[in-house]
Amino acid sequence: MTTRPLIFTDMDGTLLDHYDYSFSSAIGVIEALVEKQIPIIANTSKTFAEMEKIQQTIGFNSPFISENGAVVYIPIGYFDTQPADTITQGYYWVKEFCEPREHWLQLLDSKASDFASDYIGFSTLTAEELCEFTDLSAEKATLALVRHYSEPVLWTADESRKRAFIEHMNSLGANMLQGGRFLHVGGHTDKGRAMDWLAQVYADKYQTSVQTIALGDSGNDSAMLEAADVAIQIKSPTHTFPKIITDNKTMQSKHYGPKGWAECLQALLLESSTSTPSFTLEEA
Repeated sequence: MTTRPLIFTDMDGTLLDHYDYSFSSAIGVIEALVEKQIPIIANTSKTFAEMEKIQQTIGFNSPFISENGAVVYIPIGYFDTQPADTITQGYYWVKEFCEPREHWLQLLDSKASDFASDYIGFSTLTAEELCEFTDLSAEKATLALVRHYSEPVLWTADESRKRAFIEHMNSLGANMLQGGRFLHVGGHTDKGRAMDWLAQVYADKYQTSVQTIALGDSGNDSAMLEAADVAIQIKSPTHTFPKIITDNKTMQSKHYGPKGWAECLQALLLESSTSTPSFTLEEA
């Protein structure tokens, strides 16, 4: 039976450059993968509004996973039939995995007020203020603020307070994930669980086995990387490789962000077996 490769990729710091959010270094490899009909599926902390814009910009028509595994969006008609346990919203079949954002905002307000001065929440920011923290354009910052399942916070206190905050929120039922810049307050979902669900949909719809290939650069990518058949850790200019524990194949890029993304997928899927690989390949 033919195995169908599926690429699940983080966006910020992975397919998109950490500083300028460009993906230009990866365009050639993206085009080659599309020609081979290998799906490229975003698995990101970004919002639905952000991802719709990015999908159009890059030219992706594949499903995508938003807000750290909280929800999967599948374009209507992408599969022959609507996947079970999904609802229809606009132009998408939608699979939800957790409570809405309002739940987490109420929890922060009513049960975590002792930490209120230790962070800046997305819900309090204007688009202009978010631009200052992220270097996003005003348009992209506006899209980033429209969240449905989680509340990112910019931590401003020390690490000991941060650990106490995470422990407190976990005790209240939240799942805390550290992204490249922001700490995300959300439900007990992760990128790995959402990836596994969507991979099974692909396997069922196409009646074939699938190979999940995951790429990420941050701690909030660890669950996805650990669940993947091939875990590709992308080098970051701001932090070390995400820690993972897996018995599956692992790779580490030599280059940062989209250049590292292209480097690894070129070697894994596009070069002949006789080519000299340009990545670090290990059996974990």
